[in-house]
Amino acid sequence: MLLQTEPSSATIKEEKIYQEMGVKDHEYERIVELIGREPNYTEIGMFSVLWSEHCSYKHSKPLLRQFPVDGPHVLQGPGEGAGVVDIGDEQAVVFKVESHNHPSAVEPYQGAATGVGGILRDVFSMGARPIALLNSLRFGPLDTPRVRYLFEEVVAGIAGYGNCVGVPTVGGEVQFDRSYDGNPLVNAMCVGLIDHKNLQKGVAAGVGNTVMYVGASTGRDGIHGATFASEELNEESQAKRPSVQVGDPFTEKRVLEACLELVQLESLVGIQDMGAAGLTSSSAEMASKAGSGINMNLNHVPQREKNMTPYEMMLSESQERMLLVVKKGHESEIEAICEKWDLDYASIGEVTDDRNLTLYFDGEVVADVPVTALTDDAPVYEVTSTEPQSFKENQAKQWQPETITDYNETLRELLRRPTIASKEWVYDQYDHMVQTNTVVVPGSDAAVLRIRGTKKALAMTMDGNSRYIKLDPENGGKLAVAEAARNIVCSGAKPLALTDCLNYGSPEQPNIYWQMKESTKGMSEACRTLSTPVISGNVSLYNETSGEAIYPTPIIGMVGLVEDTDHITTQQAKAAGDVVYVLGEGSEHFGGSELQLMQDDDLSGIVPKIDLALEGKRQEQVLTAIQAGVVQSAHDLAEGGLAVALAEKVMGTELGLKVTLSKDVETLFSEAPSRYVFTVKATDAKQFEALIPEAVAVGTVTADQHVTIEDENGQPFVNESTEELTRIWKGAIPCLLKSKA
Repeated sequence: MLLQTEPSSATIKEEKIYQEMGVKDHEYERIVELIGREPNYTEIGMFSVLWSEHCSYKHSKPLLRQFPVDGPHVLQGPGEGAGVVDIGDEQAVVFKVESHNHPSAVEPYQGAATGVGGILRDVFSMGARPIALLNSLRFGPLDTPRVRYLFEEVVAGIAGYGNCVGVPTVGGEVQFDRSYDGNPLVNAMCVGLIDHKNLQKGVAAGVGNTVMYVGASTGRDGIHGATFASEELNEESQAKRPSVQVGDPFTEKRVLEACLELVQLESLVGIQDMGAAGLTSSSAEMASKAGSGINMNLNHVPQREKNMTPYEMMLSESQERMLLVVKKGHESEIEAICEKWDLDYASIGEVTDDRNLTLYFDGEVVADVPVTALTDDAPVYEVTSTEPQSFKENQAKQWQPETITDYNETLRELLRRPTIASKEWVYDQYDHMVQTNTVVVPGSDAAVLRIRGTKKALAMTMDGNSRYIKLDPENGGKLAVAEAARNIVCSGAKPLALTDCLNYGSPEQPNIYWQMKESTKGMSEACRTLSTPVISGNVSLYNETSGEAIYPTPIIGMVGLVEDTDHITTQQAKAAGDVVYVLGEGSEHFGGSELQLMQDDDLSGIVPKIDLALEGKRQEQVLTAIQAGVVQSAHDLAEGGLAVALAEKVMGTELGLKVTLSKDVETLFSEAPSRYVFTVKATDAKQFEALIPEAVAVGTVTADQHVTIEDENGQPFVNESTEELTRIWKGAIPCLLKSKA
């Protein structure tokens, strides 16, 4: 029988207990209307998680509809565990990004670790073998003990889970800004490889077919995790640490291998990860996609804690669990594989034709609701958006950098800034060589992994610049997509598609909804122009602490195809005597730049504008030159501009550069888009110039291990040893972490 501690339907209504679950009054009334009565405790719990922002995207659905989701190579767009893109030879790449921001703010190790576990399951539930992990992280400045603790524990959680499960963490990005002081961002991406014939979907089809539970047993961890992820952080958030799941990567590895065997079975009808909202979301979503219903007996759910109630079992977000639908009579095939991998399993229900999710416990019906009420009928809100006054003010303000008297010192200071500085301290903790397919390791513009048995490879990256989007959301959205694509192109790959993680504050604030609306508009335009459809993604809202929202931070995860491994290109210079070329001009606009933050410690003014047609043209030119074999190294210009990019070309090498440039801030420190720096063999210079006529030769790679920048009169104004610049760049983050302040 149900425990008497659960309130009755009448009490839930009278005392508005549903509000504690994040359900608003008008939403509760709509639920009553949909099911024809007042919901009981288990039912309102199920509605609360599936109607949460984290699961239903009720504030963002209207904006997501503008994204292009189709393309000639797209096999599966948004709507399943992950997106799928054809790469030829009956193979496809599968990828997605997810956020685990709120859990990581209160329990950073487990929050980050279970974020990795969840995104792995999204990919292998499609039938794909995960081949790579990436992450995008945001923290406050490393000048307080709490932020240093969050940073160290998040990185440890990512490393601990990914390393143990045996999937290489090959790339990503980390940025630091005061806006993330109370609300760090932890976005995890997984890339998998699949044969077309093994592609699976999460559907509960076939009346009478068996619903099976596979994986770890169910505990009380993570209950209301989806609701917790749909509210702002405050002083009470630490008390919600039970909403953070606990991960076990060794179990995940067994689940992964078992699932990759299961997808080979003709008897497997559908499979889905029990992610956010656990058993509730997986069962309801699988039934909804198939137009069916499900009956489940919760007494059969494997449990690791005593006296668990239906409410707890349905809302638990315990990790490493999968829900399967299997042809009736073939359950033993599933059981044999589970026993081989020492996994819990149970037949817990069957597919029905009544389109209801009906739950039984101790011989009684404890929940009976229409599947569509939980999924398709979740509310969708068209929110009023208001352009903030600050946007008008910034568009009218041209921020001017302070006069630079010491260019050497300015370059050194930029290299010390944590957002620019080497992230070696981070990625040294990750095993990026496991599976032995990693060709380009962390530290270049994009990671590259070979595809065994072929001459092809996959390039992958994660990018985003929230400062631009804070100042100019539409233009910033375009810039984010374009930068990700440039990183892919610089690696010798053609961009295929992207996955995005949209991190914002409360959508109920008109100014924040305006940020969402404008930035997704810009992203959509860039995706269409650059032919990079959005095949999967995640929205994470209410990223704010005590009313203070983070900067709007859409993160782009992009994958590209290297047609021949001979085309793989990295950012570091290769040999003395090679010619250094620069493509693209600087900009007079410094809003949101590292130079502005270094000099002013604030954001203001106009950000660099992007011409998407020019961006697309240059990407095609660069890729053509790389595929022609005339580019030794390629690097796109980002934070810190040209001066930083030139230094990065020789970091960690025994080489130097000697170049001639104008002695002005626009040339050296502008972060204008569509800019690149290349090194090219002298014997290939004419062919390179014919392919990219706009590229300008500015100097040569040297053997003297110095970065020397001269003006037009031959007077050096930057002259630093490669060794010293590398020491500054590599030492910045470790030095900050050792601080006792």
